[in-house]
Amino acid sequence: MTRPIRKLLVANRGEIAVRVMRTCRDLGVATVAVHSAADADALHVRLADEAVAIGPASSSESYLVGAKVLAAAQATGADAIHPGYGFLSENAEFAAAVVEAGLIWVGPPPAAIHSMGDKTEARKLMAEAGVPMAPGTPDAIADPAEAERVAGGIGYPVLVKAAAGGGGKGMRVVERAADFAGAFERARSEAQSAFGDGRVYIEKYLVGPRHIEIQVLADAHGAVVHLFERECSIQRRHQKVIEEAPSAVLTPETRAAMGEAAVQAARACDYVGAGTVEFLLDADGAFYFLEMNTRLQVEHPVTELITGIDLVAEQLRIAEGEPLGYGQDDLQIWGHAVECRVYAEDVPAGFLPAPGPLLRHRPPSGPGVRVDAGVEEGDEVPVHYDPMVAKLCTWGRTRDEAIRRMDRALGEYDVAGIRTTIPFCRFVMTHPAFTSGHFDTGFVGDHFDPADLAPPADAERLALVAAGLARLDAAPAAGNGAAPPAVDGSRWARRRHLAG
Repeated sequence: MTRPIRKLLVANRGEIAVRVMRTCRDLGVATVAVHSAADADALHVRLADEAVAIGPASSSESYLVGAKVLAAAQATGADAIHPGYGFLSENAEFAAAVVEAGLIWVGPPPAAIHSMGDKTEARKLMAEAGVPMAPGTPDAIADPAEAERVAGGIGYPVLVKAAAGGGGKGMRVVERAADFAGAFERARSEAQSAFGDGRVYIEKYLVGPRHIEIQVLADAHGAVVHLFERECSIQRRHQKVIEEAPSAVLTPETRAAMGEAAVQAARACDYVGAGTVEFLLDADGAFYFLEMNTRLQVEHPVTELITGIDLVAEQLRIAEGEPLGYGQDDLQIWGHAVECRVYAEDVPAGFLPAPGPLLRHRPPSGPGVRVDAGVEEGDEVPVHYDPMVAKLCTWGRTRDEAIRRMDRALGEYDVAGIRTTIPFCRFVMTHPAFTSGHFDTGFVGDHFDPADLAPPADAERLALVAAGLARLDAAPAAGNGAAPPAVDGSRWARRRHLAG
């Protein structure tokens, strides 16, 4: 039985809220934004048909309070809620509350979120389904002495990982027995602080793996397909910064095997909607289950670019109760796509967040270029949330074409007022290890020194002067005596890198 969505509340902010709203507009679905005090004039608020304030700047008092979000949906007459990613997107209790309130939850069943959100439960479920697993403990382990004995039995190096949560938090690589006790306690402490759950488990650490993930779609009628893979190996602090689809190294046989394993994983937890099954691929071509993300991924645009499928539109159709209407044989890969996450970060300082005002924001354009931005020129990248400015994606008929197009687009991306990851992204696009496809999750540590992108003193002073003049030109009456902000500096960084 289908139930059409007429008004959708987007329980998120930034670029993902904007991205969901634009698909809704294409489909004729009205939208409701929720916002904190810090986001009162944010782009997603300006684009929505209605907006509801839900609390102070702190996400713990606004975007993470399910009761406030649900009340906003009920007050505006929304009949569905899309959680985006982050915040409440993988909160099984919130999903259940939405369903119990009689609203449509644009996501998987609460039971699937719960079972795949607990990493130890997910590992057991995947093992039972025959999905390849790296050696490790089936359950969380609390006793430090027992944990150290288990680690020795698995063989170093090992990973100590949080049973709840993700994003690299509560995770420690341990190279030798002498370091285990300290790493175990630090992982438990960080997991407790980040997720309110200090449980950890242990698994074998694969040296030099590649991070490959498979996009899946499942409807409520039993149909499940995969939309091929994304390569997410370029990371800093265990968090992705550059992704591409398809991977440069997967053979057709491995692609098919990984896709089938992802479908098995979705079936094992009775999945419905869009989800991603993540794997680690070793140097010998063997792959192992890492986790399943029960939501839309940040990097979903590269899959859309190579398949022609709007994943948000599919999420809405599935939530309405419609069947997929196509099978695995109807899907194929068209060309190649690359995504660079443009963050407000100070790369030379170690990728530290660097929020601030966007005095100038002029993204690139042209054939094969897509920009998913959550801000516009004149907006502020707030200090309270993830410092993403935009996702820049390019498509090409070949991988080389997509990379060259990305390098060109990054060079044309004009940002002033904040430092961004654009210079780092250009470094990657022109590095032989990346262009040749011979890299792994250790790329940043192996090939990149943040100090290499530190600006020469004269260039930094000129950049500050230029930014100050831009601010005065934009707001001549302000006269507040504030120090001018830093600019991106991608042009001098590019020249320095290409020169040697």
